Amino acid sequence: MKRPPRCIATDALTLLAQLFVCLALLGQGGLVYAASIAGTVTHLSGPLLAKKADGAVKVLSVKSSVESGDTLVTEKDTYARVKFIDNSEITLRPGSQLKIDSFVFDEQKQENDNAFFSLVKGGLRAVTGALGKRSKERFGMNTPTATIGIRGTIFVAEYVPPDAAAVASYLNASVAAAGDAIGPLEPLRLAQSGLGAPGGGAIGGRAPGLYVQVLDGMIHLTNNGGTQNFAAGQFGFAPSLLAPPVILPNNPGIQFAPPPAFNTSSAGGQNSTASNGQGNNVDCEVR
Repeated sequence: MKRPPRCIATDALTLLAQLFVCLALLGQGGLVYAASIAGTVTHLSGPLLAKKADGAVKVLSVKSSVESGDTLVTEKDTYARVKFIDNSEITLRPGSQLKIDSFVFDEQKQENDNAFFSLVKGGLRAVTGALGKRSKERFGMNTPTATIGIRGTIFVAEYVPPDAAAVASYLNASVAAAGDAIGPLEPLRLAQSGLGAPGGGAIGGRAPGLYVQVLDGMIHLTNNGGTQNFAAGQFGFAPSLLAPPVILPNNPGIQFAPPPAFNTSSAGGQNSTASNGQGNNVDCEVR
């Protein structure tokens, strides 16, 4: 009995179909990658770096994109504003590091909302966008001493690291408190122990810890010591992961003064590190 002839054309069509499926999957992967874009740099007053998840370091300019996984680093004279895809904004002060742990926003799919950051160093001002207004519980900003949650707001956060001078002042204040026989040093007493005098070390010479100011709405600080809410007009302090956050009676020395050009809403005509003003996504990449 003769064997039926093999249909070469059919095999070729099958191969082409498989190839098409592979290309389609690769295209979907490209779309997923594009969706990782979290926002765009809109204002700059100096150099801004992005440390990528793969180890690369990029110098950003106005109109550069930032992505989930990026760690943004401002130089000593740099203020930088990033507008995220939900129209929220974060403005970094000089000498800051902020990691975008994840940022997912789809106007049609609220269930996918996700915005988490880590303030490693320095300070910022944050303005809530659509994600924070409709999915408040899915926004979080980690810091070394507390996690910041929001209730739809504008707030300023500054983290003072425990450098040698700050630790010495902390210990001196602790000894003084022990001498008063009041037991362990309370966060409120630490924040008001005279460490906030101008010109005394990192960010005003204040005691180490996280400082916050609420300009509108409400935030809450949470750590192993507890949770504290802060309303508009209030100041807060969290000295460590174990000490409960507290409300401060007055401004502990928070200063946030970006250049006047940052008061405008568009990036056009703003100070930038871009030399030609054409909005290059990346000026330089270092590996």
